[in-house]
Parts: sequence; C-alpha cells; structure tokens
Amino acid sequence: MTTVAVLSDTHRNYAAIEAIKPVLDECDLIIHLGDHFDDMEPFHALYANKLYRVCGNCDYGRIREYVLPVEGRTLLVTHGDLYGVKQGTERLKAKAREEGCDVVLYGHTHTATVEEREGILLVNPGCMTAFAPEKTFCYLVIHEKKCTAVLRNLSI
Repeated sequence: MTTVAVLSDTHRNYAAIEAIKPVLDECDLIIHLGDHFDDMEPFHALYANKLYRVCGNCDYGRIREYVLPVEGRTLLVTHGDLYGVKQGTERLKAKAREEGCDVVLYGHTHTATVEEREGILLVNPGCMTAFAPEKTFCYLVIHEKKCTAVLRNLSI
C-alpha cells in the first residue's frame, strides 16, 4: 500500500502546508502540482526522498509533467494548464491515454474534484491559497492496483 498527499496551488500559503504536516509526515509520497513549486522548499530537507513536484503557470521551471508508476498504476502528474483544464479535461484524458496512464493528478482550476471517466481516474486536489473559501488537498491510497482518492478540507 502506498499513501500519497497531493497538493496544488498553494500560492505561498505556508501556514496551510504546515497545518497538514502530520499527513505529510506519514505519507509515502508527496506530490505538489505547481503554483507555487517553491512552496515546498522549506520542507525539502524533511521530505526529499518522497517529494515530487511539477511547475505550474505561475512558476519558472522546466518540469511541467511526468509519468510516475506506483503499485501497478501509472500516474500522469501535471499542473493542467497545458491542457486547458479550465475548459474541460478532454485534452488531459487524451494525453493520459497517449502515455498509458490510468490516473491523472492535476491542479490549476482551484476546484477539488475526483471523477473516473473512460477508465481514467482524474484527481484535482483543489487549492490551498490563503484567499480560497475552501482550502483542500487529496489523500490518495494505492493498494493492489486499486486507487482511492479522498478530498480533505483544511480549517485554517
């Protein structure tokens, strides 16, 4: 079994990241989906061996997406802006099929959602920006090829 904390669009809200530190401590993997990529820098020393990040449209980096195999599942990890996710997920699903991925982790919309469409699990953890009415992240569990995504709200 592999547990994954999935965050996106933290936009310099270090207090929100600090608030979920107990979850980050216990997870096997931590994935930050960009905006702002560098928000995890203060935590890098603690989580260097389990931290994965991609850059979003508000970041200045080259790592925009990658494919990550985890326990028999194949994850496409991206911010989502390159696929126009604010207008829908069709292009994102096409990219997942092209890469042989059955799980997509994306952000950018600031709206938390979990849905399975055409055999692909699409997970957007929402956002943790200080000005969001709801600050959310995702707790993902992958076990024997089964993948369960739970959206969690922060109360800070």
